[in-house]
Amino acid sequence: MNDTRTKLAVEAGFLFQQKGYHGVGIAEVLERAGVPKGSLYHHYPNGKADLALAAAEIAATEVLRIIDASFDGARDYAYGVTTFCYKLAKYFDIHEGRIGCPVSATLHGGPDNAAFRDALSNIFARWMGRIAHYAEGFGQTPDAAAQSAKRLFLSLEGSWTLARARGDSNVIRQLPALVC
Repeated sequence: MNDTRTKLAVEAGFLFQQKGYHGVGIAEVLERAGVPKGSLYHHYPNGKADLALAAAEIAATEVLRIIDASFDGARDYAYGVTTFCYKLAKYFDIHEGRIGCPVSATLHGGPDNAAFRDALSNIFARWMGRIAHYAEGFGQTPDAAAQSAKRLFLSLEGSWTLARARGDSNVIRQLPALVC
């Protein structure tokens, strides 16, 4: 990760996941990324807000990669969902349950503005769209696939929150039995 722009966004994203948008200061991001202050404003002229949008986009792309890795080669939709949930539970465990959703923690907890709301809505729609794509590939009608994806997404957001409250990633691992 030699690209300063990407490095700033990735490190800020980790901090936003841990502390929320308002809990993270620019100095903390700069220190974690190991770059001077001028680098931030060179790459992100609007400062923290631009940085948060970039961090959320990087996280969104990573979640799409995890979705693809979970469903590519799966024998059926339930298997793909199970793999996806287990991968997310492992991520939860690696970070000892101290992090929120990589996108919600950054954008939902940020300023209440149209740019953040639109980015959040767009990212969630992309995730559900990708899951629906796989559900259709396993024979679900487009409407049923959209509902399956929405059910998984809504349940996953809730299970992540409950897992954090309990400090137990098994909540996420149990999700497939509830949604498949």
